[in-house]
Amino acid sequence: MAAAKLMDYDKALELFEPVLGFEVHVELNTRTKMFSDAPNPANEEFHSAAPNTLIAPVDLGLPGSLPVVNATAVRSAISLGLALGCSIAESCRFARKNYFYPDLGKNYQISQYDEPIAFEGAVEIELEDGTLVQIPIERAHMEEDAGKLTHMGSTGRIQGAEYSLVDYNRAGVPLVEIVTKPIIGAEHRAPEYAKAYIAAIRDIARSLGISEARLERGNLRCDANVSLRPRGQEKLGTRTETKNVNSMRSVERAVRYEIQRQAQILADGGSVVQETRHWHEDTGVTSPGRPKSDADDYRYFPEPDLLPVQPSRELVEELRAALPEQPVARRRRLKSEWGFTDLEYQDVRNGGLVEVVEATVAAGASPAAARKWWTGEITRVANAAEREATELITPENVAALQRLVDAGTLTDKLARQVLDGVIAGEGTPQEVVDARGLAVVSDDGALIAAIDEALTAQPDVLAKIKDGKVQAAGAIIGAVMKAMRGQADAARVRELILERAAQ
Repeated sequence: MAAAKLMDYDKALELFEPVLGFEVHVELNTRTKMFSDAPNPANEEFHSAAPNTLIAPVDLGLPGSLPVVNATAVRSAISLGLALGCSIAESCRFARKNYFYPDLGKNYQISQYDEPIAFEGAVEIELEDGTLVQIPIERAHMEEDAGKLTHMGSTGRIQGAEYSLVDYNRAGVPLVEIVTKPIIGAEHRAPEYAKAYIAAIRDIARSLGISEARLERGNLRCDANVSLRPRGQEKLGTRTETKNVNSMRSVERAVRYEIQRQAQILADGGSVVQETRHWHEDTGVTSPGRPKSDADDYRYFPEPDLLPVQPSRELVEELRAALPEQPVARRRRLKSEWGFTDLEYQDVRNGGLVEVVEATVAAGASPAAARKWWTGEITRVANAAEREATELITPENVAALQRLVDAGTLTDKLARQVLDGVIAGEGTPQEVVDARGLAVVSDDGALIAAIDEALTAQPDVLAKIKDGKVQAAGAIIGAVMKAMRGQADAARVRELILERAAQ
């Protein structure tokens, strides 16, 4: 694939105004699928199930099968719409979106077209410098997911594949698709807008408890629309849609790349093709997918097998009253209460650790200690094991571990050993300390004996300390810590050394 010519980013923004739009699919964590009683793989490790085992006849559109709407999915969609500031339709209905692709067994998708369940809203996003921006929401509608194709070949992509395998386990999984209105005014910060918007949707979905909203697992999928128009022109340019970008950083990079790519095409007198494009994480480029269809091409018509959805006003108000604190407001409150810098809070937020840090603080740890453990050693161990940090240890055990450090029972080094034991399933922090004998030696007599032995082995050190060369104590401290297997308080050892030198 030949590399596209790219215009310098700043030059592109001098000549053209970027207009953005996002279509975000939120995969709901209901027990069953959108229109059948087949298990919903969003609720479990998707790859743990054998292909084509989490399916029902209606997911494949088999003759004689009829869809039934998942009531929990409707409640989740309403909650999400309310959290996005949308109005909730008194009556809405499903439609058939017709297109032909191997991962869509029945050759149509049950979605919503001109009657979405939620419409006309806005969501507040926060940029890295704290600037707040309102993103206009056109609609949020319910639909079902398609299956998944696996392209067999050296590249793993459709280009050059020898053949493809289809797995319908994902077919019928309930989704809410959130569609923005054109976003104008982002200018140079367009890539940052993209990243912040996806983060906001992720945070909202998680706060509602309706989705894991993890891009890397496909619980949250973003299609990023980008178009450019010459400065001073009112008419919007031709857009491209970069599909299914699987990280916030990649969304940011893809938007920047498309601005540079389209700007060069337009500056050279060419025309941007309205099409879907694929993002390549390894090379940082997009490549052509298929021509982008307009709504008419899908031949939408009302789904004949489903009645309209008519949520009662009582239900809508019940769900509105149950909405949690908005993520931006909550983030600012917690950041202030915890005394974190912007960078410190960003580390916690980007790691998806806000909830566990909050729970750890509630269990008695200081905010600084909770952040240190979760963003530091626990995340390091989780990354090495290719697991989630929150799967390794509970907030209560982290707080208990920190209490042992605060009490002087453990040094930081010993605490890391105790952490390993807790993660290995050896019990609570105190149980690991007792079983492994890892408590700090607090007996001054034992420490003095180890100090005297070290001074005997290095007789010149004591003279140096008495001459005022206090830094020479480091050699004795190291020897004592080695002799005590790291189970001594280095600060207390230093105090005792200086006391011996003063005698």
